Amino acid sequence: MNIFLVVLLVLAGVALLVAELFLLPGFGIAGVSGMGCLIGAVLVAYLKISLVAGRIVLGASVLLSVLAVWAFLRSRTLDKMALDTKIDGKVELANNKLKKEEKEEEAGA
Repeated sequence: MNIFLVVLLVLAGVALLVAELFLLPGFGIAGVSGMGCLIGAVLVAYLKISLVAGRIVLGASVLLSVLAVWAFLRSRTLDKMALDTKIDGKVELANNKLKKEEKEEEAGA
């Protein structure tokens, strides 16, 4: 039962952290809950199972978090979410417009 709880907490923690990083804005409830799940999984493994299991869960949770972020960045999901518009227009500044009008007046006079 303890092993099932640890696995469930690690998977939930990684999923919540990935959701917080890429789907939900800011550092809010999902991020705090994800960190809480990962810390809870490590604590349960250390206290209820053994010292070795705690170290394994700690390493696995860090590794899974890094791999989940890496896999999400490598996927095409971010390309679909990002705005990809190029603006080719130019804006004439008011200062340049005044200089242009002054040159036209001097040329006309």
